[in-house]
Amino acid sequence: MSGCFISCSNSDQAISNHFVEVHEMVPIGSGAKRKLPDVRLSRYACYLVVQNGDPIKPVIANGQTYFALQTRRQELADDQAFKQLKEDEKRLLLREEMKEHNKQLVDAAADAGVTSNMDFAIFQNHGYRGLYGGLDAKDIHQRKGLKKSHKILDFMGSTELAANLFRATQTEEKLRRDQVQGKTQANQTHHQVGAKVRQTIDELGGTMPENLPTPETSVKQLEKQKNKISKAVDDQE
Repeated sequence: MSGCFISCSNSDQAISNHFVEVHEMVPIGSGAKRKLPDVRLSRYACYLVVQNGDPIKPVIANGQTYFALQTRRQELADDQAFKQLKEDEKRLLLREEMKEHNKQLVDAAADAGVTSNMDFAIFQNHGYRGLYGGLDAKDIHQRKGLKKSHKILDFMGSTELAANLFRATQTEEKLRRDQVQGKTQANQTHHQVGAKVRQTIDELGGTMPENLPTPETSVKQLEKQKNKISKAVDDQE
């Protein structure tokens, strides 16, 4: 038991919090009872006893196996939570980037002659058709099972958002670099870039964007959760 006390103490844990001395009345025959000293262990204390015990004893060996399995389960759970956190962070970042580059794409398209809202909707659909193998915004919306009020970009994972961000940035640059003029040529340019991004994904052995999973949580919901957490932290400071 001394090894357990040393481990507990060196971990800055109070021994009295984990190894509590108690006295229990134990029957000794003929209805009589005698008070015997005992120790009540916390879960942490049980762990220390098992880890410092002799594995030749079955109860110690079973205990070590139990704690090893529980530790691994927690590691796996933490790993999944970490992966999900990283995915949510990437989605928030890429969606924000997409907003900014879509504004720049609108300006570049306007310089090429895409001026009205209807013109730009048609222009956008040419880009989507190139990237999504012929599917336009309405088709993608339906494929994802979204409500009418939902925005497609809010229900994309980081991989799909990254593909669309590349489509948007490269189309903007090509429109300006080639000094594209006229709605028809602008639409063709957007479709060509989208198709080229799709071809690259295929050559790399990636999943086509229309086949990528749709996140259950929208970017807007992630933003609300993030703002809520930030507010709670600010209130505590």
